[in-house]
Amino acid sequence: MNTSDVKPSNRVKLIYLYVTKVFPIVKQELNEWKQKAKEAPDARLSQQALESIRLKAFHCQGGSIYALYPGINRAETIRFIVAYQTMSDYLDNLVDSLEVQDENAFSQLHLAMQEALNPEAVPSDYYLYYPYREDGGYLEQLVKTCQESIRQLPSHKTVQEEAIKLAELYSYLQTYKHLAMDKREAKMLEWINPHISKDSQITAWEFAAATGSTLGIFCLYAVAHHPKLPIGQVKMITNAYFPWICGLHILLDYFIDLREDRETNQLNFVAYYDHADMIYERMHLFLENSLKQAQLLEYPKFHEVVIKGLLAMYLSDEKSMDVDIQSIVKKLLDRSGVGVKLLYRLCRQLRKSNVI
Repeated sequence: MNTSDVKPSNRVKLIYLYVTKVFPIVKQELNEWKQKAKEAPDARLSQQALESIRLKAFHCQGGSIYALYPGINRAETIRFIVAYQTMSDYLDNLVDSLEVQDENAFSQLHLAMQEALNPEAVPSDYYLYYPYREDGGYLEQLVKTCQESIRQLPSHKTVQEEAIKLAELYSYLQTYKHLAMDKREAKMLEWINPHISKDSQITAWEFAAATGSTLGIFCLYAVAHHPKLPIGQVKMITNAYFPWICGLHILLDYFIDLREDRETNQLNFVAYYDHADMIYERMHLFLENSLKQAQLLEYPKFHEVVIKGLLAMYLSDEKSMDVDIQSIVKKLLDRSGVGVKLLYRLCRQLRKSNVI
């Protein structure tokens, strides 16, 4: 078994392994899915599958940091993460790009996200309410690849309930967020408000943002490699990732997309903040709580690299150079510690070299 042997405290070695050992396997896996996507009989579905890989490969690269979690099977973990993330990105395209705005269709499609995490589940008819369906088995193959991978994990049953819960929240988000403009906001609040208590530290839109990340699922997959995984550890991971680390992830994603989403009338959770100072304050709160929660987990340094890597990855994107958000970017980098600035410079270099 090809297990990860890196000590997470060694940040530089971790990033070196990430770029040199993980990225090539991610690329190889994506090439295989690309080939399968080309074979889909319906040209529209084939195009959406190929576009999602071409434009969102960095999601798979980012998620595959969990292939370096100590003591796990690196190649198999990448196989799972790439299949699951590719499925997520493909479904995102289907609910966003083909002028379909059918709640039942979106909900049915996203059953794939939940069933992929249960090795016993028989795949549903995901395209039941969707106007296009001839994908040559592409979506079902993604689901089955994830199921096969999970089946091999010694503690998959210990993490299954929490992982599926996160997938369900993600599915609700994708179902409601892509409805018609005059319906989506009310539908989302109707879904979110019962989850938000009066003394909650987060707003409804921050909750929605946290549901949009797959990182919690990837982390649960990684820890499920360990036999006799204590349920207490699973709960602690869920509490650290949801809402904090997952929320930070998606708030950063929406933050750099502010202008683009404004121009295309896309729902953007960061746009709900009243002013620039509030954007900084809330994102910094998510960062602080993420780092605090990471200290309670096994291998805290590993999770710390993930958190700081999120900042570096998103803030080094070209879109973060937008004049409207530049001052917030600078403040986040200046006040997030030396480690973030180091990773930021590294990400800028990797972007210049077209590695990410």
